[in-house]
Amino acid sequence: MSKKAKETCTIIRQERIGTDIYSMWLQTQTIGKNAQPGQFVSLYTRNGSKLLPRPISLCEIDREEGRLRIVYRVTGKNTGTEEFSRLHAKVPVEVLGPLGNGFPLEEVKGKRVFLMGGGIGIPPMLETMKQLEGEKTAILGYRDELFLNTEFEKYGKVYIATEDGSAGTKGNVMDAIRENDLEADAIFACGPKPMLRAIKAYALEKNIPCWISMEERMACGIGACLGCVCQSTEVDGHSHVHNKRVCKDGPVFLSTEVEL
Repeated sequence: MSKKAKETCTIIRQERIGTDIYSMWLQTQTIGKNAQPGQFVSLYTRNGSKLLPRPISLCEIDREEGRLRIVYRVTGKNTGTEEFSRLHAKVPVEVLGPLGNGFPLEEVKGKRVFLMGGGIGIPPMLETMKQLEGEKTAILGYRDELFLNTEFEKYGKVYIATEDGSAGTKGNVMDAIRENDLEADAIFACGPKPMLRAIKAYALEKNIPCWISMEERMACGIGACLGCVCQSTEVDGHSHVHNKRVCKDGPVFLSTEVEL
């Protein structure tokens, strides 16, 4: 796990890339140099009434320049993410990171890997795909409007699933696998819980290793408050119950470690 730091970062640029979807590049001193695919950062708002930071996954990492890209969804009015969407270049932002553990790229070296993302679980799969060596296939699930899909195409094959059938396979990511007769030796995935549940079942059926990045509401982001626990198959050494802290023990887990 990379050493985390809290620092004042500077926004390089920000743009809207979809309905309520924003892309922000941040200049950092140390966070960008230490970050790994699958990790996240916590951004602090300027609103004194909102004490807790907002966790956002890393979409791209430029270690050489110490830069990070986050892609996030605005979740409503007067929220932290709505505040972030109004910020512009050169504005300072307080950031804590990198946090959590990333995807185990070394463990799947030489294997055919599915990178499966759904909704706002798509962004963290981009840097993961960039850094992954070997044969890799992205399977991306959207409700309707596409974002980031053309950027994935630079690094491997891409298959799309949309709920309304406006692009790619009509349905979800599992429908895209079946329709295109796709096969893999390992899976990395991030998305809503029903999607991860279906992917876990598929991986067990095919007897292939699967790592999933859990999306949970977080408070402290460092494992102290137990506000983001998920049910685990093993007893956690910290809480002594069948729980794991998504922010500290995750967000990436071997799918067989957690209950969905």
